[in-house]
Amino acid sequence: MSFITRRKSIEAEVRPDAGPRLKATLSWPHLVALGVGAIIGTGIYTLTGVAAGLAGPAVILSFAAAGAVCAFAALSYAEMATLMPHAGSAYTYSYATLGEAVAWVIGWSLILEYTLVCSTVSVGWSAYAAGLIEQAHWAVPKALLAGPDAGGVVNLPAVFIALVVTGVLLIGTRESATVNFILVCVKLVALAGFVAITLPHFDARHFHPFAPYGYGAHEIDGKKFGVMGAAGIIFFAFYGFDAISTAAEETKDPRRDLTIGIIGSMVLCTAIYMVVAACALGASPYDVFSKSGEPLAFVLRQLQQPLAASLIAGAAVVALPTVIMVFMFGQSRVFLAMARDGLLPRRLSGVSARGVPQAVTILTGVIAAVIAGAMPLSDIASLANAGTLAAFIATGLAVMALRRSRPDLPRPFRTPMVWVVGPLGIAGCLYLFTTLRTITIEFFFLWNAVGVVVYLLYGRTNSRLRAIDRAVQA
Repeated sequence: MSFITRRKSIEAEVRPDAGPRLKATLSWPHLVALGVGAIIGTGIYTLTGVAAGLAGPAVILSFAAAGAVCAFAALSYAEMATLMPHAGSAYTYSYATLGEAVAWVIGWSLILEYTLVCSTVSVGWSAYAAGLIEQAHWAVPKALLAGPDAGGVVNLPAVFIALVVTGVLLIGTRESATVNFILVCVKLVALAGFVAITLPHFDARHFHPFAPYGYGAHEIDGKKFGVMGAAGIIFFAFYGFDAISTAAEETKDPRRDLTIGIIGSMVLCTAIYMVVAACALGASPYDVFSKSGEPLAFVLRQLQQPLAASLIAGAAVVALPTVIMVFMFGQSRVFLAMARDGLLPRRLSGVSARGVPQAVTILTGVIAAVIAGAMPLSDIASLANAGTLAAFIATGLAVMALRRSRPDLPRPFRTPMVWVVGPLGIAGCLYLFTTLRTITIEFFFLWNAVGVVVYLLYGRTNSRLRAIDRAVQA
């Protein structure tokens, strides 16, 4: 069988082979919290300002456009995750439907996505932490509070939080999920407080002109402006639900709980994003708060609410690590799945007595910390989006391919109107990919070119499926 087209059997993914297993300790409340913990984070606390600077008040439409594409993708993920409740997410779905070569590209892209998301949120967290440090007049040199792009030497708070989250994940899956649940509650209470304070100050005049940079996407000095240009950036804010699918193997009742977790978190978070963004825009002109690295706290300070601003910043400092936690969790599970299949060194598939893949968790944390310490927020977020879009496209293709090739399979959740939802999700992802900055697209293809070399030199020859094929032929 050609290494390009060889596939894992669907039955193997529904009933995985024996070996080191992850412990099934999560139920649907944990999964919804994982989704909310990943989706409600840097996107609303930090990227709201970045996106508003690119689209103006029409950034609300950017949220809607990105949310619609993610909704289509979420429906596809729900079907595949409940059908194949196994670690690996889009990589696993691709391996069983589109072949090993495509699966490698998707897995390699997911490695890019999850690692850079961890770094992005670490930088976003650092902006709020630095604000609190300066407000408290602690004697911390500014050179250690920002990366080289912002005139500093190293973003030490970003490095610190990435490593702390790594330590929490090493404790255990259920324990870290419980911590995540508590922090998500803190985050939601803080956002509710922001809405309650800003709503009385809502000024409709801040919405004129509504779309100062237009509705399409056009590049100026390396940045994509316009409604769809901003959508390509804040798309980052919505896609935490795909990390839920990486927890399939650790879910007690995956056929029920994964659907609730994926769809439920998407619906809840979309509503929260729209309300918070509208309140921020109504309370402050977009061209003012968009210049701040902590836009929500900045808006409250503009309203002469210093205590509320400090509380919002404090909530961000406490709760943003949930995003890092969820994506670092997802990254380690993708690494684990690829190592099990022999496409990466199999020693990375080791699982501790607590059911945690220690080696890949530590590796992910260290790499994320290094990137966070040196790179700017907008660059990292943009690069992360490219990998996610590739994974979403693959999942949409996998759902439709499997409907054709295996219509007999029992599907606990069926994507409604799959021949409409699937193509629309794929088309939306392809369009958003074209709205990314040129340097982002170039880096994405360069990353995957390196990945192809790694696959040809290592993964192709060490693949577990190749070993099985050779054994059968012998």
